[in-house]
Amino acid sequence: MKYVGLDQVADATAPHLFSGDPGARGYRVLMTLDAVGGVWRYAMELARALRPHNTRVTFLGFGPPPSPAKVAEAERLGRLIWSDQPLDWMVCDELALSGVPTEIERIAAEEGADLLHLNMPTQAADLSTSIPVVAVSHSCPITWWRAVKNEPLPESWHWLEDMNRRGLLRADAVIAPSGSHAQSLADCYGLVPGLSIIHNGLSNFMDGAEKDPVIFAAARWWDEAKNARLLDAAAANIDWPVVMAGAGEGPNGQTVIIENACHLDEVPHADLMRQLGRASIVVSPSLYEPFGLAALEGARSAAALVLADIPTYRELWNDSAVFFDPREVNSLENALQWVIEDPDLREELGQRALARSRRYTPDIQASNLVELYDTLSGRTVEMAV
Repeated sequence: MKYVGLDQVADATAPHLFSGDPGARGYRVLMTLDAVGGVWRYAMELARALRPHNTRVTFLGFGPPPSPAKVAEAERLGRLIWSDQPLDWMVCDELALSGVPTEIERIAAEEGADLLHLNMPTQAADLSTSIPVVAVSHSCPITWWRAVKNEPLPESWHWLEDMNRRGLLRADAVIAPSGSHAQSLADCYGLVPGLSIIHNGLSNFMDGAEKDPVIFAAARWWDEAKNARLLDAAAANIDWPVVMAGAGEGPNGQTVIIENACHLDEVPHADLMRQLGRASIVVSPSLYEPFGLAALEGARSAAALVLADIPTYRELWNDSAVFFDPREVNSLENALQWVIEDPDLREELGQRALARSRRYTPDIQASNLVELYDTLSGRTVEMAV
């Protein structure tokens, strides 16, 4: 176990009062996260937005450790504790996760947590704590398989399906970041009690940057769902350069080779945002996205969005993007070329996306989440009485 972060000597028994309204009682939230995908950005944005609500977050990380830059970012927002326990999609059976509930409960007790905010539903499956538990389904291997493979789930994944179901049922509240993902959960697991939809949010706006004739995309490209090969193939046949930022090698040995686009491996988030902010077009070819932060980042830069025609993107960006069939390279090429050749269309799309993006902010997200925290805490008090 590695401990890093601020407030190392904080008194866990002290009254839970923080900056903001001095008369309000805040929450101490233990929030799980990982450093592999979009959950990290979600956690950082949310922790920052929760501060005005007198709520402080202790981050408990699982899986491959974060880079020094990510550690520094988390330290600016609170306390970061990194566990040597794995992520569910990185192991082959439930036994490998047997230490996770004990770890969560121990750290929650040490930190004096009022609430558990778990960013992976399997982490809730075997908890015995009386602390309210919120589970967020940012992604799900079972819904991923249905969207990407469209074939029966392999026998070797059934344990994970069962553990996800138990976690969703064990949690006192479940959050999906979009209505389409909520529907996918219902399709795979049946009725999920306490399911709410709270959209993700980003705080940065980058619409003032001068635009370059560049197409930009960001993802963990080793993930088959991100559809790197389709975009790389299209890059060979369109007039503008395509920049694909993000890791091409995954933690379990997954690899994708990018030949036609300019591939930037993992870069610091600030550098990524600067490059994205100058791109005229932002594209996402994903086959599966429960929310899709990359599209929101593109919208915040007033880039024209060219998006895969999947339920999540239709729900969130229906009148603010050009859509294409993510299984047909010609469809992607035609969509990109259309936007390249029409500057008025690019401008209109960028402004529409920017306007729509104002619906998805951390402040709105945090306000909705605190209402949920309040409800759960109220239920806890009533049950105790």
